[in-house]
Amino acid sequence: MSTIFDSLGIDPGIIIIILLLLVIILLIQSVSGNMRLSRLERKYKMFMKGSDAQSLEKTFVRKFAQIDHLYEAKEDHEHSINFIKKNFNLIFSKYGVEKYDAFDDVGGKLSFALALLDKNNNGLILNAVHSRDNCFLYLKEIVKGESYVMLSQEEVEALRKAVNFGLEELADTEQ
Repeated sequence: MSTIFDSLGIDPGIIIIILLLLVIILLIQSVSGNMRLSRLERKYKMFMKGSDAQSLEKTFVRKFAQIDHLYEAKEDHEHSINFIKKNFNLIFSKYGVEKYDAFDDVGGKLSFALALLDKNNNGLILNAVHSRDNCFLYLKEIVKGESYVMLSQEEVEALRKAVNFGLEELADTEQ
């Protein structure tokens, strides 16, 4: 073998020293890699261990079950909201109340007119007239914000409040 090195003009001692240096460098890199790998393995085990010796996999399974439960609850809520939206036209969402004294000899504003309307201003006016001896209740139908029968001044005021329900507060906040 030395004849090969002699013909090339290279001293075999230099080749041996270079190979020895390469072996030392590779040995250092191998030890360094093993140390990094063992640190990473310790961190991985600590990460997978979780709190109170519960595995991370169990934690993930529990969290995914919670997510599934939340998704089902969201679906139920969306169904309920859509049902409410669909039936919102059928409910009374606006009201107006006007209290008054129906008779001069009765005080305390015990009589009242109550207007209940949906979003299309359809509904009813309930008028309770209170006297010393009796209380009379009258019901009048409202279609598109108007009545087909004559309304008293108090009923007109209750109807106006109901038709403008929410608009007065909106105007106050804009100012």
